[in-house]
Amino acid sequence: MTAGQVLGIDFGGTKVALATADPGWSPVVSSARRRLPTTGSAEEVVRRSLEAAREMVAAPLAVGVSTIGVVRDERIRLAPNVPGWEGMELPRMLRDEYGDTPVVIDNDVNAAAAAELRWGALRGVDVGIYLNLGTGLAAALVVDGRVVRGAHGAAGEIGYLLDPTRDNCYADGDAPLEELVSGSALAAQGSALVGRPVAAAELFTMAGDARVDALIDEALRTLAQAVANLCITLDPARVVIGGGMMGAAERILPRIAALLPRAVPFPPELAPATFIDDAPLLGALALAVEAVGVS
Repeated sequence: MTAGQVLGIDFGGTKVALATADPGWSPVVSSARRRLPTTGSAEEVVRRSLEAAREMVAAPLAVGVSTIGVVRDERIRLAPNVPGWEGMELPRMLRDEYGDTPVVIDNDVNAAAAAELRWGALRGVDVGIYLNLGTGLAAALVVDGRVVRGAHGAAGEIGYLLDPTRDNCYADGDAPLEELVSGSALAAQGSALVGRPVAAAELFTMAGDARVDALIDEALRTLAQAVANLCITLDPARVVIGGGMMGAAERILPRIAALLPRAVPFPPELAPATFIDDAPLLGALALAVEAVGVS
């Protein structure tokens, strides 16, 4: 066990990742890491994760936590797809474990943006956007060099943006934009087209299939428009795009880059994220480092 370190915990839908590091750490240096499966109930997953954390660091200086959903009224909200997380009292469980130790909790996309702000493609950016293209779709909005969380902790939940082309465009608990352009949406629509299960990543490799090409082209058109609308609203200096779908960056980024100069009064820079697979975990560490006052 090691003292004098910060702790990062990333609660994901399929795994929990943990890492410890010195407060002055940067991602060019390796850190102690551990991964756990999310088997059992949600509360069991949290308990096992905290037990694993104790084995990694006895008394962390600060704890950063990345979680699915958002924290609202001391509970996890907007996490309907992961059994047991909707309504879970994660902040209380963390307070019970860590007492007076500083604990900072944020959703996984905001945490990833925190990593990009401290060590990555948003470093030094005053006003920016971090866009996460993965199984779901969400953004983090950066103003004055900090992530804006909103009045209810749900700023940047762009998956809920309405689709004005539908007769009934209201979300009513659904996520209209996410149902069109996220990895899960493309996988579902692509599987129906080709008659077998396919992941979004595979769809991007199926060049020449007219049906798949049309599906991807429409999704990218819709995504580019959503990004342009975000840029018109926030006027960012830079837009950074990360997430699991960035394996197809060579197809995604040019479509967005082509629209921004035509649609946005002052087009921002467009850049791929520095961190992809481990972004939320690095973000959790960034939250913990910030909590101990390291600039």
